[in-house]
Amino acid sequence: MNTANKLTLVRIGTVPVLLLLLSLGRTWALWTAVGVYIVACVTDTLDGYVARRYNQVSNFGKFMDPLADKMLVLSVMCVFVQRGQMAGWVLAVVLLREFGVSGLRLLAVERGQVIAAAWSGKVKTLVTMICLGFMIPFHWDWLDLTAQALILLTTVASGAEYFWKNRELFRGA
Repeated sequence: MNTANKLTLVRIGTVPVLLLLLSLGRTWALWTAVGVYIVACVTDTLDGYVARRYNQVSNFGKFMDPLADKMLVLSVMCVFVQRGQMAGWVLAVVLLREFGVSGLRLLAVERGQVIAAAWSGKVKTLVTMICLGFMIPFHWDWLDLTAQALILLTTVASGAEYFWKNRELFRGA
């Protein structure tokens, strides 16, 4: 197993630790959760860099890296919905976009095509990770609403871009 894939597995391993810390609800646990979350987010950037820089791109990494991102972000969002800090429908929009883009990629593979990650998807991931990072320790209404608005905006925009750019996949379907 190469270094890039190990970093992806570290990110996956942070998810249960993060969920445990968030469930404690204590101030020290929330700030520790912020630290764990930052480590997880940094591994997202680092594993991609290492994979490309040191020629460690693998099928495992191509599959697991985006899955690890989804596991991290969606699990934190579920906690926020449970706490009443995020609207359930916001999480639903994010889930629908993720399932939709994943389905689009499967359709492309079936036709011998690959859909590369778009910049809008990278921006969506970055914005979402930053917003959630601020929402972990701070429970301010204005921050929660602003973060949800930014997450929604980037999620819908990137999803629309993926579907628009790959609309030919639906011809003859």
